[in-house]
Amino acid sequence: MRIALFVTCLADTVFPEAAKATVRLLERLGHEVDFPEGQTCCGQMHVNTGYQREALPLVRRYARVFDPYDVIVTPSGSCAGAVRHQHATVARRAGDQRLASRAESVAGRTYELSELLVDVLGVTDVGAYFAHRVTYHPTCHSLRMLRVGDRPLRLLRRVRGLDLVELPAADQCCGFGGTFAVKNADTSTAMLADKMRHVLSTGADVCTAGDVSCLMHIGGGLSRLRTGVRTVHLAEILASTEQGGVVDERSDPVVRS
Repeated sequence: MRIALFVTCLADTVFPEAAKATVRLLERLGHEVDFPEGQTCCGQMHVNTGYQREALPLVRRYARVFDPYDVIVTPSGSCAGAVRHQHATVARRAGDQRLASRAESVAGRTYELSELLVDVLGVTDVGAYFAHRVTYHPTCHSLRMLRVGDRPLRLLRRVRGLDLVELPAADQCCGFGGTFAVKNADTSTAMLADKMRHVLSTGADVCTAGDVSCLMHIGGGLSRLRTGVRTVHLAEILASTEQGGVVDERSDPVVRS
């Protein structure tokens, strides 16, 4: 299958390993991955902050760049949620019905990574090996907007060597929320403290999720406290293999704060 990668701003500029791992994983499963170079931001941060008019050109570009593809994948529940639940609405509010229809069509072909693997490609065992104690944080957009459910957990349970432990109060927000963390820093910090306490209670040495934004927030807090617990994107775990040697402490995929 020919699959287009929507890399997202944060992965492209700060955490490229999550995107690279997505490509390695899909190619290992026998698929061709394209990277359309014309892609830019999906406009989520503009819409969420109230700048819908400024988001319109980004919606138009996303629809144009990705329209030629039957399947688009992104290692971000947040950005996948924005494409599926915001793009057509932004176009309609701007009075561009033609763009709204095109945006809906492209959005229907845009998948978060675990959705693509389980629902489209029909796999849960991707041949991964990751010998660590891991807990999973279901990010708000993936949980509530995309409703990915247990798809990431089904994938993690099939990773050889991985000890998966349940995260208490998993459905509670980590406190990032994009500009929310900036505008409501005290509240965000308190929410992060709760999330870190729950992560540490599991005894896991790795916390994973499907969004590098939340992992950046959680990982930054854990790093400042010198807990020794690392944050690793789901794609990096699924792309890991025993033969690849990434299970060594020095070369494990890590989202560093």
